[in-house]
Amino acid sequence: MKNFALLGSVAGAALVWAVPVWAQDEAQEDNQPPISTAAARNDIIVSASRSGLLDTTGRYPGAVSLITADQLDQRQTRDIADVLRDVPGVAVAGIAGQTQIRLRGSEANHVLVLVDGIEVSDPFAGEFDVGTLQAEPGARLEVLRGAQSALYGSDAIGGVIAYQSASGRAVPGFAARLEGGTQGTVNGALRYGANGDSWDAALSAVVVSTDGQPSARGGTRDIGRDSYTLAGQGSVNVSDTLTLRAAARFIRTEGLFNDQDFDATSPTFGFTIDSPGSRFTNEAIYALVGARLDTLEGRWTHDLSAQIADVARDTFGAFGQASGSKGDRVKASYVTAFALADDHNLTFAADYEVEGFRNTLASSGGFTGRREVEQVGLVGEYRYAGEVFDVSAAIRHDINDLFQDATTFRVGAGYRITETTRLRAAAGSGVKNPGFFELYGFVDGRFIGNAALRPEKSTGWEAGLDQQIGENANLAVTYFDSELEGEIFTTFPPPNFIATPANRATKSKQRGVEVSLAAKLAEQWSLDAAYSYLDAEENGVEEVRRPKHIASAALTWTAAGDTASATLVVRHNGATPDVAFTDPSFVPVRVTLDDYTLVNLNARVKLTETLSAFARAENLLGEEYEQVFSFVSPGRSAVVGVEARF
Repeated sequence: MKNFALLGSVAGAALVWAVPVWAQDEAQEDNQPPISTAAARNDIIVSASRSGLLDTTGRYPGAVSLITADQLDQRQTRDIADVLRDVPGVAVAGIAGQTQIRLRGSEANHVLVLVDGIEVSDPFAGEFDVGTLQAEPGARLEVLRGAQSALYGSDAIGGVIAYQSASGRAVPGFAARLEGGTQGTVNGALRYGANGDSWDAALSAVVVSTDGQPSARGGTRDIGRDSYTLAGQGSVNVSDTLTLRAAARFIRTEGLFNDQDFDATSPTFGFTIDSPGSRFTNEAIYALVGARLDTLEGRWTHDLSAQIADVARDTFGAFGQASGSKGDRVKASYVTAFALADDHNLTFAADYEVEGFRNTLASSGGFTGRREVEQVGLVGEYRYAGEVFDVSAAIRHDINDLFQDATTFRVGAGYRITETTRLRAAAGSGVKNPGFFELYGFVDGRFIGNAALRPEKSTGWEAGLDQQIGENANLAVTYFDSELEGEIFTTFPPPNFIATPANRATKSKQRGVEVSLAAKLAEQWSLDAAYSYLDAEENGVEEVRRPKHIASAALTWTAAGDTASATLVVRHNGATPDVAFTDPSFVPVRVTLDDYTLVNLNARVKLTETLSAFARAENLLGEEYEQVFSFVSPGRSAVVGVEARF
């Protein structure tokens, strides 16, 4: 809580600078679209191009999924990780202190996560703990699947997840919610948005707190957590052609965790056990400022921005601090876009980025000095969006001071055969630089970094069909195929068999099918469903934590006049390969985690025009399941609450 003073200063600065991130005001000038109906094919997307020019899903040649503010609200989403399970191609695996997302069989550190336009991954770990991202009133999500390194550089092999909070112009007024329930759960959110003729601003705060449930098989120690988020954003039109913008966010998560038993003489060796005293803290500060200048009557735009990320992670055991790391990023970008006649657009972007990282606990061993990686990225992009045919092409060259320079590409095209049928195809490449822990990390007797690692590289393609069914349904089907070279994995070389990372000499392959359906079944009923089939193998062996089958369905009923609503969400995760360190040599043993199905049910009723009451039950059937070997996931829970908006 002592950091809220700092957070308030950062958020206040954001409100003073004021700006819409990614032309968000224009994207959300009107009310959010209703839960996925036939109109969803024309939902606005803003992360599929570096130009900042708005596009629609009906003109994007790749696979993209949108989760609107209404959908987040109807499913009573609190952790963004939960609703990502409803997106085709996404696999989620979480334990206390780290929730990972994988797109199309890629690794967790192959997914770029943007929050209000800011890269939020931890430079030390090389990935973002999506379990720390809480849903704010009015927010929305975009998920671009497939390699996006040609636009965004390293980290985007699997795709991009973009979270956008609502601006003060898009969602003005005051919103508040408070809920409580089983396991000592108390969650709350506050948001205020305001705007004038030439400015807008929004400030929000979210608290998620629970005493938790046991995470060890047969354990009794509850694993609780407290997460605090304070965010602000805004914009100001200095003139008819110049707009300034800013956004800032502070996230602090404190929680308990259970460790694995590393006593080779114990019958529970390699299994998760109750670990009194084990806890973690994650703290992150993000900020962005920028300016956009429109020239030639808006046909030629110039956008200059700077952003920072500062992430600190610490773990503690029964005898004090066990580990500590700090990662920071400074990035500056210039993007200029020129709109030609007949829907032709040219874009050039230049990114300069410095990532720094260090191990902050000397007693944990290994290198404790600061390391930096400097990178310059140059992007060229062309887009044509016609009524029947659309095409896009992008190429990027990254100049690295530590790794070999890399050139990546992405091309795509779509063709509307009829008013209701559209074919699309895309191909691209991606790159992922090794992270600090992989290069220099050290855990005495258990892990040694490898400074000779080289970047991972991926190429792939996809083909899809978008079909409108009648007046009220949309079906999207996509087949994808990709190949990863130089995959970084953990090896156990003799004679000591101590874990260390290395690049594979063989290739990793991922292929599969993604299906999504959005339908309005009747005047008051809507359905969103998704299914993914994945075949991810490395040299003929299934990749871990990538289930072959994932499916979800959300059925929503809304009363006339929106006086009440209810949503039933069913999520199925197929059997999943994983590894267990149950051999004293620490060489992993392959295991298979059982499939599981989660059922969530929620309801809401309007008490007045501004006040609503709601209730929610999660894992309604009390399914016992594990997302990671021997880490038991939460069982049944329930909450009730109230919400006010005016």
